[in-house]
Amino acid sequence: MNTTENNKLIAEFMGYEVKYGKCYSPKYNDGTIAPMQFHTSWDWLIPVVDKCYQEHMSKRIADAVMTCDIDTTYKAVVEFIKEYNKG
Repeated sequence: MNTTENNKLIAEFMGYEVKYGKCYSPKYNDGTIAPMQFHTSWDWLIPVVDKCYQEHMSKRIADAVMTCDIDTTYKAVVEFIKEYNKG
């Protein structure tokens, strides 16, 4: 999957409405439609990490967050969601 598909996967996991490759902005939560930035913005990614923890504590995500590297954390979140969706 590419970044666009992965961002859509994350947005759907979060319950955001996706239209034309954009979704409602979780940062502003005011109905603003924005390009999905889960792969580049901690403001977008951390709420996803939180929801992943609520669903099932993931050591892989916890370890990724501890690196303070957004790419590593993003990849761990995507893998978590893919596994979560299988179950």
